[in-house]
Amino acid sequence: MKSALILAFAIAATTVATEKKVKVDESTITWKGHKVTGHHEGTIKLDAGTLKFDDKDQLTGGTFVMDMSTLTVTDLEGDMQGKLAGHLKSDDFFGVDKHPKASFVITKVDGSDGKYKVTGDLTIKSITHPISFDMTVYEDTAKAEIKIDRTKYDIKYRSASFFDGLKDKAIYDEFDINVNLKF
Repeated sequence: MKSALILAFAIAATTVATEKKVKVDESTITWKGHKVTGHHEGTIKLDAGTLKFDDKDQLTGGTFVMDMSTLTVTDLEGDMQGKLAGHLKSDDFFGVDKHPKASFVITKVDGSDGKYKVTGDLTIKSITHPISFDMTVYEDTAKAEIKIDRTKYDIKYRSASFFDGLKDKAIYDEFDINVNLKF
């Protein structure tokens, strides 16, 4: 009887984690940057990613790598599209030649039943800061809308927080990332 009780406690205390690989070709990451006179938007491809779940299918962790060299602009065409994409990849913004990858590592997950508050370390341009956001997980899909303060990652180009007199040439410090992961 005592052995059965100990075995029952051991089984109850043991959680089996499952790591699910993100299907990078089926997942999407879109970005939107805002400025005084409007916005621009585009995509970034995921290079690799995993989500971790416990034995009750509750999200517990994950790791993601974005290929910054794949950054595109989708709201412009022709020369302007290429010009903006090149500028965003330059040292004024993401410095893709020196920092071709950005990453996110989940450090804490609160919530259950597909609705989570995710906290983790975001690294852009080799600078890491914690961020938190809401994530929903349903069947084989995880979604999140994330606001990122670019100035924390040494992206200060036309930031009114650092430069005076920009007026309608200012670019807002926060930009949006919308993530749709398939696993």
